[in-house]
Amino acid sequence: MSETTHDGGVAVSALPSPDGGLTAAQLAAKYGLAVSGARPPVREYVRQLWGRRHFILAFSRAKLTAQYSQAKLGQLWQVATPLLNAFVYFMIFGVLLNASKGMPKDVYIPFLVTGVFVFTFTQSSVMSGVRAISGNLGLVRALHFPRASLPISFALQQLQQLLYSMLVMFVVVIGFGSYPDASWALIVPVLVLQFAFNTGLALVFARAGAKTPDLAQLMPFVMRTWMYASGVMFSIPVFLADKPQWVANVLQWNPAAIYMDLMRFALIEEYGAENLPDHVWAVAGGWALVLAVGGFLYFWKAEERYGRG
Repeated sequence: MSETTHDGGVAVSALPSPDGGLTAAQLAAKYGLAVSGARPPVREYVRQLWGRRHFILAFSRAKLTAQYSQAKLGQLWQVATPLLNAFVYFMIFGVLLNASKGMPKDVYIPFLVTGVFVFTFTQSSVMSGVRAISGNLGLVRALHFPRASLPISFALQQLQQLLYSMLVMFVVVIGFGSYPDASWALIVPVLVLQFAFNTGLALVFARAGAKTPDLAQLMPFVMRTWMYASGVMFSIPVFLADKPQWVANVLQWNPAAIYMDLMRFALIEEYGAENLPDHVWAVAGGWALVLAVGGFLYFWKAEERYGRG
């Protein structure tokens, strides 16, 4: 468009913009723009995670290798740490406090070692999950990837560490007279269920730790309380025989106790089904399903906020 000025010149006015009147959201949609780091739908998020499966596995292996890289004994500490913990607990609870309550030594020692190794799996998954986002902010801010990759890879790292440690656990169990039999096949479903539970728990605490970094300082006290309430060092039904039944039921149905008791039942010949709570497999599966699905959705809902602010 043009018009004549007062001195006879011709002024050219700008053409109206084809984008005039459009909102920012409409402009973005028109030109195919998307919010950087926006949360995708659940199905797309799962697809992205599956696409990063090689990264998740490689990251977990790298973290596992680097964990004890500065120690002279290196990866031996993966096994030595829970084994030394079991020895300390045996001296204090088994010898001084008589927490075995009449349980034969050839049953109590495998009982204690199995409990320590299995609980450490959950404990380490939670502690690494708390720091999964807050401890890797450089990676989170530099690269675009589904943030759930981090807590999942940390849970996978702890599973790999447990698998190495289980070689020593097998030696202890066999050394005290419980030899491999058909019940050892139950180890696989127990580990699958516990891994699903631990991963969900790591996702929950990864989101909580991203928002409140001080949570990492509080969690050791929470985990220690959970350990003492889960029957790591004593048999819940035997030790609480003189207490109201509901107290023993509540402690036995907590997920840490469930997975420990199932592993003990699988490995220790003298640890029979009478030591397990009712509907134990249903409860174990329920805990795994609720935490895996609920933890994943809880973490996914905050996907846009990780690494910001």
